[in-house]
Amino acid sequence: MIDRRAAARAVEDFLRALGHEPVGELEGTGERVADAWADDLLEGESIDASAVLREGSLGVTDTGTGIVVVRDLAVTTICPHHLLPAFGSAIVAYQPGARVAGIGTLARVVDVVARRLTLQEQIGATVVDLIGRELEAKGALCKLTLTHTCLVSRGERKTGALVETLAFGGSFATSEGRALALAALGR
Repeated sequence: MIDRRAAARAVEDFLRALGHEPVGELEGTGERVADAWADDLLEGESIDASAVLREGSLGVTDTGTGIVVVRDLAVTTICPHHLLPAFGSAIVAYQPGARVAGIGTLARVVDVVARRLTLQEQIGATVVDLIGRELEAKGALCKLTLTHTCLVSRGERKTGALVETLAFGGSFATSEGRALALAALGR
């Protein structure tokens, strides 16, 4: 449970610690920041991603040997090390098993998992685990390509840098399955 009042006070204290009194254009910033974090940036903390996937899928009897690939899913997350955003896209691929998910459901699961204080590597691993467990997928993959503003706007200041992670599960974790999954991605 998020304490919005305490979060707003903490933001105002943070501004003061940086030498900025929360007046003028900064008046109300504490509340706006607390609301942004509670309602949007960390909304996934309060949503059960497993339930989203279960409720947005249906049982099937024969899925054949094909692969489902969903590309260019917009992703925004917050780096837990610097509390700065990372943004980019995700690709989710899976070989259906007992259940298939709606395409919008896959997009929503990525959002739910990403909208938490978590590492990029963990987002992909969690999405793959959920697809394997809740859909009983034969194989699953999640590729994330993100720009981390902590890498771009501070420290190394590497404008244009992208961080790519790939998570594999089930049959896609084997060398043969991985080759099939990567071929589906066009790599």
